Amino acid sequence: MIRRDPRGRKTWVVVSDGERALQIRTARALPGAVVVLDIIHAVEKVWMAAHVFHPEGSPEAREFVRERALRILEGDVVQVVKGLRQMATKHRLSSARRKTLRNVARYLSNNRSRMRYDEYLRGGLPIASGNVEGACKNLIKDRMERSGMRWSEEGAEAMVKVRAVYLNEDFEAYWRYHVTQELLRLYPPGRWKVEPVQK
Repeated sequence: MIRRDPRGRKTWVVVSDGERALQIRTARALPGAVVVLDIIHAVEKVWMAAHVFHPEGSPEAREFVRERALRILEGDVVQVVKGLRQMATKHRLSSARRKTLRNVARYLSNNRSRMRYDEYLRGGLPIASGNVEGACKNLIKDRMERSGMRWSEEGAEAMVKVRAVYLNEDFEAYWRYHVTQELLRLYPPGRWKVEPVQK
């Protein structure tokens, strides 16, 4: 990362699932990085809360989630948490349902500093990791994890580089560059001399 940003001018973003151990490791490895709770994980928790009150697949559950997800995206996490906590005490819920609602509220509250989605979006920062996960699957898993394959770290690194070039449709340009570099390595300029042809 230091090679990519030697002057420390870039904003480093880590999108994660809210796992505490990952937050600690990120803070150590990337001090100053913006840590974002993947919006998908936040919305999954809101779905759990919706199903406390409404059946799965119901329009009411969808509306419950839509309203709260929009408020979360607008930076109103504290009010969503407050509302869930009020619902847990105002409604006559079984202890299991009340516990679910409180757990959702706790999760959102504990992660609220990583849920400033309105700010992240204004700054052009990612709020979900799906595109990165998809790229990893396409770039790495589809090629590297086939049946019976074993890779050394060096071999895997080389294969991933070639696959990235191929998937970016840069293979022809890369191959021309590779051949040129190999010719220069084998026949460096100034190290050999062409003799004139004798007639």
